[in-house]
Amino acid sequence: MATVKKGEDYGLHASGIVGVGAVYHNLSAAALYEHVTRKEEGLISNRGALVVNTGRHTGRSANDKFIVKEPSSQDKIWWGKVNRPISQVKFNSLLARMKAYMQGRDLYVQDRSAGANPKYQMRIRVITEYAWHSIFARHLFLPGNDSRPSAPDFTIICLPNFTANPAQDDTNSETFILLDFSQKLVLIGGTGYAGEMKKSVFTVLNYLLPQKSVMAMHCSANIGKKGDTAIFFGLSGTGKTTLSADPMRSLIGDDEHGWSDDGVFNFEGGCYAKVIRLSPEAEPEIYACTQTFGTVLENVVIDENTRELDLNSDTLTENTRAAYALSCIPNSVPTGRGDHPKNIIMLTCDAFGVMPPVARLSPEQAMYHFISGYTAKVAGTEKGLGKEPEATFSTCFGAPFMALHPSVYANLLRDKISRHNVDCWLVNTGWTGGPYGVGSRMKIQFTRAIINAILGGTLATTTSSQDPIFGLQIPSSCPGVPPEVLIPRNTWKDAAAFDAKARELAHRFIRNFEQYAPAVEPQVIAAGPRAS
Repeated sequence: MATVKKGEDYGLHASGIVGVGAVYHNLSAAALYEHVTRKEEGLISNRGALVVNTGRHTGRSANDKFIVKEPSSQDKIWWGKVNRPISQVKFNSLLARMKAYMQGRDLYVQDRSAGANPKYQMRIRVITEYAWHSIFARHLFLPGNDSRPSAPDFTIICLPNFTANPAQDDTNSETFILLDFSQKLVLIGGTGYAGEMKKSVFTVLNYLLPQKSVMAMHCSANIGKKGDTAIFFGLSGTGKTTLSADPMRSLIGDDEHGWSDDGVFNFEGGCYAKVIRLSPEAEPEIYACTQTFGTVLENVVIDENTRELDLNSDTLTENTRAAYALSCIPNSVPTGRGDHPKNIIMLTCDAFGVMPPVARLSPEQAMYHFISGYTAKVAGTEKGLGKEPEATFSTCFGAPFMALHPSVYANLLRDKISRHNVDCWLVNTGWTGGPYGVGSRMKIQFTRAIINAILGGTLATTTSSQDPIFGLQIPSSCPGVPPEVLIPRNTWKDAAAFDAKARELAHRFIRNFEQYAPAVEPQVIAAGPRAS
């Protein structure tokens, strides 16, 4: 659609946004490219991808996210370190100043949606000052109404060049990501990192859908030729995107899904993949997307003369990203939907090097490890992280985005696993042969072989042995994986050092789980590790 003349607001007046410059509504990626180049927001690579720099924020600003404490939601939110409150007064004050900031400025508006299942779809309006952010919104969210739209269910206003005053606004810094469930608004300022828009919508869905008995999940999902759906839980850097992009299976989505009584459905219309040191041999589908017109590459190094990409460079950040439409993956599922899963795979990136590369989980162990969400935060995914992985427990494999108490999501998962007889697995994509700095990262060829054996049904019938500390059932063999790799203790040169490190990690699990123990059944607590 062409430029909207001043006065034709496409719903902006209803949000109190008046007096702005031109409004560019639902422009295509090709049209937005022209705006990007004219405004010098980015460079076009020699293969057609758009390369942008997000500035000082190259990852999420986890400490700058707040939720308005107001009557309609305050008794439902899981308040604490993750979901911190801000007053309605402070939110409204920032909103008023953002509206003043938009006076006379050109804006980009995308009317999109989230949720591939029409029963649970949410209409989204994304208002941005950057043209490339509008391309990002087109990719990551599903199509909306291209004609004059109806009122959105939620509106995102993203103004990277507008900053807060912490002393005045009760924010943590000049950067802010604020959610107000009563006004159905998300305000983002002081950061150019586009992932804040995507994850804000995910947080909203994590609040709304479980109240409709729909499981909201930080996971990827794909489907085999026999129609078998698989879910991959995991934080950024654990392999959700890489492992679900399988040429032998069809991709539902790489990051965010719902699980309703109808089956699994993607929340998004695109992918937001890490591309640092991306290999065309190991990850051909994702690599091809980095060479495609329309793809937005965040903080990837580019030669300004030749326009060649350097995907191996971490000069700007380890958290280089590619945003592209799901249709760029040749074997993606057009509907974004699949049946109830046959297998659930929980991915962990163990920096201690003591978790097995694969283990089968009982239903109680699945609950325990889902609630624990153990992994290591990988450098660059959040502001302030150094180069070394940081061991962490992120409940439900996505604590930063869970607006409700973890028990809500855990109970939904328990009920659905039981009802649909799902096999559950723990897969370690982290270190083997020792901790970070001593051992090495698990070879992706081994992990792919493990995933193939799980999805092909081989591991479900393989004999196993029980890990003495974590109680996990470790398969005795797996095609394509050396037997000694399957037992992590066998990969260490010093067995006593392994035992000590394993007990140390077990103690961490136990201490972390104490906060959830009152809300779970005794058999779930008993499914955890034994430190002695």
